[in-house]
Amino acid sequence: MKKFCLDLMVSQVTRLSEKYVLIRLTDSRPLPDMLPGQFVEVRVDDSPTTLLRRPISINFVDRKANELWLLVAAIGDGTRRLARLKAGDRLNCMLPLGNGFTIPKSPAERFLLVGGGVGVAPLLYLGRQIQAMGGEPTFLLGARSASDLLEMSDFEVTGRVFVTTEDSSFGERGFVTNHSILCREHFDFIATCGPKPMMQAVARYARQSNTPCEVSLENVMACGVGACLCCVEKSTEGNVCVCQEGPVFNINRLLWQL
Repeated sequence: MKKFCLDLMVSQVTRLSEKYVLIRLTDSRPLPDMLPGQFVEVRVDDSPTTLLRRPISINFVDRKANELWLLVAAIGDGTRRLARLKAGDRLNCMLPLGNGFTIPKSPAERFLLVGGGVGVAPLLYLGRQIQAMGGEPTFLLGARSASDLLEMSDFEVTGRVFVTTEDSSFGERGFVTNHSILCREHFDFIATCGPKPMMQAVARYARQSNTPCEVSLENVMACGVGACLCCVEKSTEGNVCVCQEGPVFNINRLLWQL
């Protein structure tokens, strides 16, 4: 897939919580094709501590509005500066990068999309793709508390939504792999993104239930094109660059201690 380096215009910035913002970007021309699970590398201007681009998952591509959505956790100087962008500002983006999730071949397939924290970001776009082909995705979202749940209204209009929170402030108490739906229902495919321990737990469940599973890794990716080698992951084929071979991998390719 062809890659682009574009100066996109900020059309809207929405603060979802004290920590998270949703940045919507647009262009005078139609945005390039992008797949669920791919990411962009954004340049952070006017930040003396942010020398390299920052990788951010593609949250959604709204073709009608010609908008690219980026869900950003403002946790460092670079991402805090991104959170301060305003409508009309420009953001330089390299996109689309990496390989995305497998898209179901049939709307009858039962897809379970499991996300934790800001890792829910790529699952919205994947869910919308499944919905567009006539399917109904099931989302299982985990967070520390209700205030950490993101884009709930968008997920709820896309598919079925189930939630766990560690403090029981919303949904069932515990981690995503403790949710009762995993005991009640069978799924044909699982896609997950979030903290590594969560994804490893989901991968264990997938193997035990003999369900195909893909994970979107969140390794540090400085260049996005396989040049810096900082995102290397051990796989059954040897060391691979997550930014080029992934970030989405079938769990059978990874040498995780499951």
